[in-house]
Amino acid sequence: MSSALPKEKPDLARRVHDVPHKPGVYLMRDRFNRVIYVGKARDLRKRVGSYFMPSKMAQADLKTRALLEAVWDFEFHTVASEPESLLLEGKLIKEYRPRYNISFRDDKRFLVVKVDPTEDWPRFRLARFKKDDHARYFGPYAHAGALRQTLNFMRKKFGVLTFGRGSPTERELKSSTYQVPFRLSEISAEQYRERVAQACDFLEGQSRELIGALEDEMRKAAEKLDFEKAAELRNMLEDVRRTTKPMRRFTRHSLPSTIDPEKDVEALREALQLHRAPAVMECFDISNISTTHVVASMVCFRNGVPDKDNYRRYRIRTVEGQDDFASMAEVVRRRYSRVLLQAREVNPEAAEFSQENPQEALERLDRSASFQLAGEAGQVKNSRYVRLPDLIIVDGGKGQLSSACQELQRLGLFDLPIIGLAKEFEEIYRPGRALPLQLPADSGALRLLQRIRDEAHRFANTYHQLLMKKRIGESVLDDCPGVSQNRKSLLLRKFGSVQRLRKATPEEIAATEGIGPKLAEEVHRFLQRH
Repeated sequence: MSSALPKEKPDLARRVHDVPHKPGVYLMRDRFNRVIYVGKARDLRKRVGSYFMPSKMAQADLKTRALLEAVWDFEFHTVASEPESLLLEGKLIKEYRPRYNISFRDDKRFLVVKVDPTEDWPRFRLARFKKDDHARYFGPYAHAGALRQTLNFMRKKFGVLTFGRGSPTERELKSSTYQVPFRLSEISAEQYRERVAQACDFLEGQSRELIGALEDEMRKAAEKLDFEKAAELRNMLEDVRRTTKPMRRFTRHSLPSTIDPEKDVEALREALQLHRAPAVMECFDISNISTTHVVASMVCFRNGVPDKDNYRRYRIRTVEGQDDFASMAEVVRRRYSRVLLQAREVNPEAAEFSQENPQEALERLDRSASFQLAGEAGQVKNSRYVRLPDLIIVDGGKGQLSSACQELQRLGLFDLPIIGLAKEFEEIYRPGRALPLQLPADSGALRLLQRIRDEAHRFANTYHQLLMKKRIGESVLDDCPGVSQNRKSLLLRKFGSVQRLRKATPEEIAATEGIGPKLAEEVHRFLQRH
């Protein structure tokens, strides 16, 4: 915890003069430097200054009076706009859980847009908070009205389904609202997913061309003296800009934070009763949004912070369908058999593994390499060695942990520390222990585990979305007359993606091996229509 502030209460009214007349967020701290209140303001100086007026204490209610008596210091953070201050206020309240804040505790202040790619006909719906359910989420959005109007615009422009559940109804299938350029009844579920992918790109901010087209349409309407339509388009433009304008992302390094990575690592060592601090941790997560692409991620934290150079991602090869236990077993087996193989390649001494425990051998080689690096500073860049992590974390409960442990034992890694972190109640499962361990919500050890688990989940989902987007793009060619699987592979190998192929001329397409001028014309026309 941060050190306490001076025993005598400072004159905070003087410090108000350093606060700018800008929108932002302010944090009140008590004498122990704990954040006890977070607020937002359109004008920071006016809002913060109002707390330290002599009349404030006399007129305040009991709660406000208690807050004012407890305030020992304050800090502020400016932002670009009022909506950003709203978003940052919510983020800080959820991080610090200040005792004098009530709102934002239930995560129900903002709307987000949710689309579930596992559905046959994914729909765009509004939700109050993000769940860990493998769906894609966009937002949060500070302007609920603008967001609803933007969804109406998306329904007409991209022909995507909004609200409701399940496959399109008879009315939706025949409705002209979804005609872009074909009605829903005239396209397949796979073709509909192309529309969903375009709408997702739009929500992610790739809307410049669309906004330009709307501006042109608005100007033309005004020139024709159709001011009613021009006003309607102007309002639509404003709603789209509000929704798709990229909000500033308040990441950990740009936020005031109580996180101390080194202390959190030590707290985790004590909580798990490890022999040494887990300086290197590796965490695995499975993403099985669909049976087509089951993927896994492995993220590495070093001294409590991400070590992105050592992240790995995997496509599950040996598992049929959605089986988290078997998928976890496969990825753990691949990861650590690879580590042992690299140790043999890099260190010939590792061939002694047949007589020595692999884990002990790797630790011995690690100590030897570390000693060599310390003694020969000039050779640091050229020295290569591998090591096992101090702690393995699997995303899941007993089943995932048991699968991972069996693979480690087959590899001879009997004593490698490993735990499972179950999402629902943040329970920590350990080998040989019947009951899970539950750490306090404000524990630095738990926060560290949550950070690495969330990072593994993010990395796995990013890979899955990349594969899904690639598959949706490539599947367009499956319906193109004359394009066999072999020709499809040749085209994709040459142009890299359907998007680049779409921009190519018939002559450039015809230059591909196995593609004649006539077929090139056909491919070009097909991609322009689809």
